[in-house]
Amino acid sequence: MASSHVESLLPVGELWVPAVCPCCASRTGGGTCPVCFWTDDGQGDADAEDVRGGPNGELSLTHARLNFAVYGASHPRYQDMVRPPRPDERP
Repeated sequence: MASSHVESLLPVGELWVPAVCPCCASRTGGGTCPVCFWTDDGQGDADAEDVRGGPNGELSLTHARLNFAVYGASHPRYQDMVRPPRPDERP
């Protein structure tokens, strides 16, 4: 397994499962999520209200989650770039 892949997997007992996207909760393994287009920058519930800039621009995680609930993407401009989660990625 390549090291970049290992970083996006979490141990669960004897299995390794993909990391959960903090925006849409799909198990897509980190990086830019193909389900919501949020880029995992380490932000989580503790600082979800903060706007960090960086790859997610002017979006806080809280706002991205709201956008995902309404538009199906972390930002309305990404609606044409996302896809539904595969069965193995569903929360």
